[in-house]
Amino acid sequence: MKYTTAMTARAAAWVAVIMSAILSLASCVDVDEYDNTATDNMEALWRIMDERYCFFTEKEREFGVNWDDVHSRYAANVNDRMSRTQLFEFLGRMTGELRDGHVNLSASFDMARNWSWKEDYAANFSDSIHRRYLGTDYRIASGMYYRILDDNTGYVYIGSFADEIGDGNIDEVMLYLSSCQGLIVDVRNNGGGKLTEAHRLAARFCDGNTLVGYMQHKTGPGHDDFSAMEEQWIAPAAGIRWHKKVCVLTNRSVYSAANEFVKYMKRMPNVTVIGDVTGGGSGMPYSAELPNGWGVRLSACPMFNAEGNSTEHGIPPHISVSMTREDMGRGIDTIIETARTLLRE
Repeated sequence: MKYTTAMTARAAAWVAVIMSAILSLASCVDVDEYDNTATDNMEALWRIMDERYCFFTEKEREFGVNWDDVHSRYAANVNDRMSRTQLFEFLGRMTGELRDGHVNLSASFDMARNWSWKEDYAANFSDSIHRRYLGTDYRIASGMYYRILDDNTGYVYIGSFADEIGDGNIDEVMLYLSSCQGLIVDVRNNGGGKLTEAHRLAARFCDGNTLVGYMQHKTGPGHDDFSAMEEQWIAPAAGIRWHKKVCVLTNRSVYSAANEFVKYMKRMPNVTVIGDVTGGGSGMPYSAELPNGWGVRLSACPMFNAEGNSTEHGIPPHISVSMTREDMGRGIDTIIETARTLLRE
């Protein structure tokens, strides 16, 4: 898939094929087959996941999760006398066995989620220390917080890809930081958003058409029913592009579209990724509904790096660095300082 400052016709067609393939799976699970009982809601949820979820092989290899075994255990314990709260907690535990941040069960009163992919790890980010680096005179452009640090290092923090990042916004940021010796792009705690925004920004660091990874889509109800690998490409943007050194900062809370952004940036010239392994989340989500109206979101389309390896469980940095207790006590961000040292060299 190739991008410049916006999606190309080829990319748009690729997305259309993906969405068509996903929608064609709608006939795989007919919730009308199930009554609105606790037992049938559990069976419907298990079957939706069984036929549409894309990471069963990964989850069994990584965590020993066998989905048939999950069914046996939960089917033996569900009963139609459960209250809606009890059922919600019960089904949330069932989907939580996959340890996937893209798998959620939503009701009007709560959302079941599993965040062990980030909560079981060091934060490697401090809001108070981060505010010290940004100061009070930083600039804001379409969700990008940026300034020039006192050693002439450009710094951009992007906490989300949920909102559109305009090409004009990126031009202004690049122009303002153009005199800097190097650039830090900090995406720590970025939980994702729109893939188009991750592509758009990564294209500003691209010198030529670059293969950044692959993607598949689910083609049938079997656990291994997938299309052939579809290439993901990024082309250089038409606007201002950065050709000096770049450090991308990561932690375990980098997820979904932000995880993809790190995948893209690892393929760009002059880029060094510093920090912790990202949180992963490389499956494009799909939504369904249970007989009782509760929403189900799950990973349906797996994505891979340029070597064909899954990034579902995170992307390792070039340089692994954690924030130390000593530095934090002095108000210093170890990861930022490592990047500044590298850029000065």
